[in-house]
Amino acid sequence: MVTAIVGADWGDEGKGKITDVEAEKSDIVVRFQGGYNAGHTIVNEYGKFALHQLPSGVFHSNITNIIGNGVALNPEKFVSELDSITSRGVPKPKILISNRTQILMPYHVLLDTCEEARLASHSYGSTKSGIAPFYSDKFAKIGFQVSELFGGESYLREKIDHVIAIKNVLLEHLYHQPKLNADDVYHKLMEYKKIIEPYVTDTFKFLSKAVKDGKNILLEGQLGALKDPDFGIYPMVTSSNTLAAYGAVSTGIPPYEIKNIIAVVKAYSSAVGAGEFVSEISGKEADELRRRGGDNGEFGATTGRPRRVGWLDLVASRYGCHVQGATCVALTVLDALGYLDEIPVCVAYELDGKQIDYFPTTVELQRCKPVWKVMPGWKCNIRGIKKYKDLPDNAKRYVEFAEEKIGVPIKIISNGPARSNIIYR
Repeated sequence: MVTAIVGADWGDEGKGKITDVEAEKSDIVVRFQGGYNAGHTIVNEYGKFALHQLPSGVFHSNITNIIGNGVALNPEKFVSELDSITSRGVPKPKILISNRTQILMPYHVLLDTCEEARLASHSYGSTKSGIAPFYSDKFAKIGFQVSELFGGESYLREKIDHVIAIKNVLLEHLYHQPKLNADDVYHKLMEYKKIIEPYVTDTFKFLSKAVKDGKNILLEGQLGALKDPDFGIYPMVTSSNTLAAYGAVSTGIPPYEIKNIIAVVKAYSSAVGAGEFVSEISGKEADELRRRGGDNGEFGATTGRPRRVGWLDLVASRYGCHVQGATCVALTVLDALGYLDEIPVCVAYELDGKQIDYFPTTVELQRCKPVWKVMPGWKCNIRGIKKYKDLPDNAKRYVEFAEEKIGVPIKIISNGPARSNIIYR
């Protein structure tokens, strides 16, 4: 059985915890896209962790964790993150890196930082992790695939010369930065080769056999549907495809083998970075929700930036679940809303004076205003509740209203940061 866990909204929905919980039923967990700009927060018996590149199955000794070929691999961050969990008592996990994964280079970070500075107030809200330049290079065929690190010096040096000729034009004439040196780039790649060599294998072959053997495979996505470059709020999106369908591309697993797609939806909305956000709130109302939200406030696990927050947007979540192909929904952070007498929910948009119930393209989204429905709050702490029937009636009404509007069954409810804070319906 192949299951994908993906975000339905702007990211930061709580996918890390849901993956960590569902991993207990899995043999293999695969990160299939994105890079260390991700931030999956997990709380378990070892403590609290923010994973950036490592799959969320690394806390389970029985699981094989795979970094798929759709990931932007930063070897330095990979090894430091691995050291950061093992130094806190986590047994060294089983990790495999696809030989088709590509390497994120230091000049990708430099170019990302320079471009955000050049754009100034018109920037895309990048984490400055080098993600956009990395994926640009991948599709321009001037990236470095892991397999190429093992292809011999002459081959690699010839490619380096070709790549840095392009990069140096940008660095010198657009960004006014020092030019790259071919020897420095080569030695950096050799350094990376040494770091990752123990983990590199043909994961396509490994996963093909695992599927044939009936293993339980979990595909872990980064960010959410609204940050997808094709179906998200373009251009304020990430640079890799955030949809479950891309899990087939990044693993080589046939798409028809992905039987279960869990779309994670937050009980309210949050986002890091720029872009359209119809249900966003501000002022004291936002400050209070941000303070009470998440597992320790709504701040980016990677950047530390305060997240933009808003009320649950059922138009966006319904769209996100649709494009993800969700078979069920995991509703997270329901416990954070327990302080409210009333809870606004966005049920439609007003576009140019007309009410719509669909999620439009960005040029129309910019003109949309939220249409609210106010739900009664439950005014109590629901952490520790294990059974759905034991939730307050108004909490159940909130869940069931969201389920009706999204059109996908809500089968998992997270009511706290710990593994144990989970309710199955």
